[in-house]
Amino acid sequence: MPRWPYRLGKQVKADHDTLALAKALVPMRYAGFVPAGDPALRYGLALNDAGFFWEAHEILEAVWKVAPQRGRDRILLRACIQVANANLKLRLQRPRAAYRLLQEALSELDELAMRPLAGVAGSFSEHFPVAVLASVIAHQLAIDEAERGLINIVRI
Repeated sequence: MPRWPYRLGKQVKADHDTLALAKALVPMRYAGFVPAGDPALRYGLALNDAGFFWEAHEILEAVWKVAPQRGRDRILLRACIQVANANLKLRLQRPRAAYRLLQEALSELDELAMRPLAGVAGSFSEHFPVAVLASVIAHQLAIDEAERGLINIVRI
């Protein structure tokens, strides 16, 4: 894990050394799908769940950039990136921005649900509990407009 979480406007810099080590795990491209057990992917998800939201966004985006175009894994990665970004906005006390980002993440998950399964046993999108994440996000979005400040961090 990074030595400290990057806090926009409060930290001189992010722990770029640790992030560089993680980004080095990302291949030049994934052939056909993103493996569910990919170390960079797993690290990006773990960063989010440990409260390193900016860092999670950075790592997940690096994985997304080399994921197969128009694939199911790429859609799921976009949703996870939006969740990490929403969590960062919550930390920055910007609940409206977080709400909008969670809406975008849920839209990505809805798009994923409309796509047929690719039948790739080891892929990220085949193993990830998409319905659970969609349910958690939908619950957060159901919070009344006046209570948006009560939105909670979403674990992926």
